Amino acid sequence: MLTRVKSLFRNVVIYGMGDVATSVVSLLLLPIFTRYLTPADYGVITILLTIEAITKVMFRWGVDTAFMRLYYDCHDRRAQQRLASTIFYFLFLVNGGLVAAAVMWAGWLSDTLFHTRAHALLIQLTLANTFVAGFFFIPFQVLRIGERSGQFVALSFTRSAGTIVARLLLVIGARMGVLGIVTADVAVTAILTAILSQWYAPLLRPVFSVSVLREALGFGLPRVPHSVAQQIIGFADRYFLNAYGTLRDVGLFSIGASFGLALKFFLSAFESAWTPFFLGLMREPDATRVYSTVSTYVLALLVLLVAGVCATAPAVVRLFTTAQFHSAAAVTPWIALGVMFQGIYLVGSIGLVITKRTKVYPLSTGAAAAASVLANVLLIPRYGIMGAAWANTIAYATLATGTVGVSWYVYPIPYEWARLLRVGIAGAVSYVIVSGTVPRNLPPVAGILLSTMATTLMYLMMLSVSGFFHPGEMRVLRDLRSRALQRKRTPVLRAEATPVEMAGDIVDTPAEPPSAGPDIEPATGMAPTVSPGSRSPRR
Repeated sequence: MLTRVKSLFRNVVIYGMGDVATSVVSLLLLPIFTRYLTPADYGVITILLTIEAITKVMFRWGVDTAFMRLYYDCHDRRAQQRLASTIFYFLFLVNGGLVAAAVMWAGWLSDTLFHTRAHALLIQLTLANTFVAGFFFIPFQVLRIGERSGQFVALSFTRSAGTIVARLLLVIGARMGVLGIVTADVAVTAILTAILSQWYAPLLRPVFSVSVLREALGFGLPRVPHSVAQQIIGFADRYFLNAYGTLRDVGLFSIGASFGLALKFFLSAFESAWTPFFLGLMREPDATRVYSTVSTYVLALLVLLVAGVCATAPAVVRLFTTAQFHSAAAVTPWIALGVMFQGIYLVGSIGLVITKRTKVYPLSTGAAAAASVLANVLLIPRYGIMGAAWANTIAYATLATGTVGVSWYVYPIPYEWARLLRVGIAGAVSYVIVSGTVPRNLPPVAGILLSTMATTLMYLMMLSVSGFFHPGEMRVLRDLRSRALQRKRTPVLRAEATPVEMAGDIVDTPAEPPSAGPDIEPATGMAPTVSPGSRSPRR
């Protein structure tokens, strides 16, 4: 089990590095683009991005998630090709017709959205680009299933880096304005399509299965209203802040929320590694026990990150913004809590995917969207941006509670409830103590460093005192410490591995050599990919 878990977290780190690197580069280039694009240009870009986001959800029809789930039911290469080909041809025919119609009506769309037909070409290019990029999930999902995270991130980063370079050349070099932004995206999509052909080619064949399509749509279609409801949860607060408050309120809330939402880098990276991990393991006899243990570790890490973001929020906002934005730090902890509940939802809802009960998703997200709208209407008029922050937390808590509850009912997992409770208490206590003791008048960088170290030490101490760590885990931690110290002195002797109890599971660690202290044999290589024997045949 330890090898599997190490592979999971290795992939999380790799996926996360790709996301963070791309976002940092984009952030650093923002001041450059603002010199060549006017606020009105950014308004046009925002509308185009909205069109892209909506059509991306519609053009997928939910079959992107269905592809990964059903891929694990394919018993041979022909079944995989039948699945991929059926989904590809369905999307090509249906979405192709929709795009053709939308392109013909681009002038009307431009007039409706921008009150001018001058942006019809931009709409046409955006729709065409979204149509082509809508097929990329097939090769990218195959890479994730095969745990080829290095190639996945390399392709993703290449796409992002290429887009940035192309935009610099066309917007700054050629001074094409918004057309340069859109043209750069189209050019990179065309190049990436050619690169990805090596992954398309082995999967696409002249075959089409109505039964496969029916199963894929039955699995994926319920996720379409689910995705729409998620958009409501994510953006309702901005709408109601603008309706009940001022644009300044919207700006402050957005700044404060952006720092709390930084935790989504971790969730995004984790989700990329988590889905193929739990699907590849679902046929194993000890699957539920592994899910339980991994869930405990993941949520323990997530709670530590949330506590750290909450404790450092005032210093971080002071470091990156001017004085007029410093009050935005008040909303950051509540947004971070919302991300924590999203993490609980992500980890705890796997039973719905494993059992193919995806029809529950739109019900749970619909309830969360309703809770979001109601909370925003009730809280924002009285409490302003804090009301919006509380509404965000309430919405995602509703989402997590409802979805995880139903998932556990249809696919019971023996979660370590006592340990999870200790994790929650340790995180809350650590944040309260650190935020109340670290001086607020410290320089921002010093405040961030001190709050981060204090939160981490307090959190680990709270977990240790509460009995969170099992004896085997304490043994592993002591062995790691001994190994680190011995590296500074003498080479470590290797010994034959003996089993050690860790969180209720047996993992291999070396025995204690007679003269050198305890040591842990490092795992070599990645965990093996999913074997054919771990999948059930598709009939």
